[in-house]
Amino acid sequence: MNKTQAITYSGLFLVLVGLGFGLWFYRYATTRPTGTQEKTITLWIKPGQSFFTTIDQLKSAGLVKHPDRFRWLAYLQGYERQIRAGEYALSSSMSPATILHTLVHGQPVLHKVVFPEGMTTLQIADLLNDLDLVDRDRFLDYATDTDFVMQLGIQADSVEGYLFPETYHFPKGMSELEIITKMVDQFHTVFTPAWRERAKASGLSIHEVVTLASIVEKETGKAAERPLIAAVFLNRLKRNMRLESDPTVIYGLKEFTGNLTRRDLQSPTAYNTYTFKGLPAGPIANPGKASLEAVLFPAEKAYLYFVSKNDGSHHFSHTFAEHKKMVRKYQLSR
Repeated sequence: MNKTQAITYSGLFLVLVGLGFGLWFYRYATTRPTGTQEKTITLWIKPGQSFFTTIDQLKSAGLVKHPDRFRWLAYLQGYERQIRAGEYALSSSMSPATILHTLVHGQPVLHKVVFPEGMTTLQIADLLNDLDLVDRDRFLDYATDTDFVMQLGIQADSVEGYLFPETYHFPKGMSELEIITKMVDQFHTVFTPAWRERAKASGLSIHEVVTLASIVEKETGKAAERPLIAAVFLNRLKRNMRLESDPTVIYGLKEFTGNLTRRDLQSPTAYNTYTFKGLPAGPIANPGKASLEAVLFPAEKAYLYFVSKNDGSHHFSHTFAEHKKMVRKYQLSR
């Protein structure tokens, strides 16, 4: 064998070895594991987490059997620095290539969170904290950070009233700032330019609309009554009468046992509408669309009073004499 032939055969041998290695590595990357029971495993990759830590997680979870091979697979594709933080639902039946692709291009797990109308910011923080989606104290710090609140387009000291209640889908790892921003952005979407013009024509600022809507939200759960409740409060404001709303008093109390007392009604807080005229210091909850709309488009009624009928509905009155009669009927006779 001459020198030329030796070089040729050596080159051919290296090509065959390379092809064999490539085929072997391809089969590793694309073949799903066999002999294992399929199960879904949720993997949480923290922001800033190293690639080596991620591989250790995958190995510990039983998703990667050969860490070195998986590392080379990522290096060959240039993915070792492209894995995104988030929570991922991975299956033990996934091939290494599919797992890697999911961590780079896949959609993190989204958590469905339902916020009912009338929740306070504190209740929202507690709910998100219980779901391990935020740190409660950090959420509340952002919610009352006046500079941040102003950046969100809110002319107030906190986001109370502007965390729009509906169903959201949040990925784990979304910051408190991002969640608050998303909820406030939804408020701005719902509160359309037409509504802003309506508020201006009604002589109300947006903050006054939100504040009054939050009271309406807490006063009744019946959709048909919201425009009537709004009309009562707007009529009282026009006549310079106290609103005398129990939910505002409750919001201003440091502690509430569930039984509103005479002493509570006399407590001098910025939310006690029994002790001063006009609106409270700010919203007492986060109102939904229907309550906001009720304030902007109240019923054309001259009612000044309402009392609970103890069945979830209310009786509305024009005069104080009629109101006292209904109080005796529905409340004092209990």
